[in-house]
Amino acid sequence: QVQLVESGGGSVQAGGSLRLSCTASGYTDRNYCIGWFRQAPGKEREGVAAIYSASSSAVYASSMKDRFTISQDNAKNTIFLQMNSLKSEDTAVYYCAARRSGATCSGWVGGMNYWGKGTLVTISP
Repeated sequence: QVQLVESGGGSVQAGGSLRLSCTASGYTDRNYCIGWFRQAPGKEREGVAAIYSASSSAVYASSMKDRFTISQDNAKNTIFLQMNSLKSEDTAVYYCAARRSGATCSGWVGGMNYWGKGTLVTISP
């Protein structure tokens, strides 16, 4: 059973940066697509970015690519989301999610099987 634990959330001012971490456990190979999602108050959950663990190939939601970067440290089984130039509209609960995948993160937004509990990010004006 794959388990995901997010950390690194908090409160920052607009224009600042934050790095979220997702520590994964319970998988025995790297054939997983692991992604970051977020859900703002009163809005639907949306995909931010995903990374294929075996190749470190990353994909982004079109509106996220300029300010957000996903990366991983395989030695620590940790996936990061670096967020820069944060805006008030980035305020949300950020979730880490994963699914077993053959070779890519194709279809990642709607196909995750495992979810963390989320970490809250609050951006103040």
